[in-house]
Amino acid sequence: MRLDLQHRGLIRDRALFDTAIDSKLRGCALVRLRIGDVSAGGVSRSRAMVVQSKTGRPVQFEISETTRESAARWLRIRGGAASDFLFPRRIDSGRPLSTRQYARLVGDWGGAIGLNVEDYGTHSMRRTKASLIYRQTGNLRAVQILLGHTKIESTARYLGIDVEDALHIAEQTDI
Repeated sequence: MRLDLQHRGLIRDRALFDTAIDSKLRGCALVRLRIGDVSAGGVSRSRAMVVQSKTGRPVQFEISETTRESAARWLRIRGGAASDFLFPRRIDSGRPLSTRQYARLVGDWGGAIGLNVEDYGTHSMRRTKASLIYRQTGNLRAVQILLGHTKIESTARYLGIDVEDALHIAEQTDI
């Protein structure tokens, strides 16, 4: 998707995609990000902390170099103050992109590269990096913190972890 968005020159969409992957935020929190959450005085931040819309709890996330570059490219075009929405609506820039429009965009991105739009949505964006972190480390607690879940059971269910996954990790651990 990233390469397709880059190839098609969709600068805002590329920044939105990269930010969604890094932040691991739900769509409702992602679209409400402000410029000041990712940039300070024109300098991209390497980390951000936001309060989740659904839970009201703060969550911190890293902003990778790739995301910092795509967000900076978008902000050069978009302009705006720290208090402005990072991804505003096209018609009314005082309001954030709607979650419905974000969902349509994700569907368009997936469809453009041949994914079944029914199988890939905004929550896939939230789950992508969290799943990769879990697969690489087996550290469920770290993923729980990154997603802002209060219960480890919720994180395990969210990632679809089952007995087979636990046994696979155990098999790789030699004492």
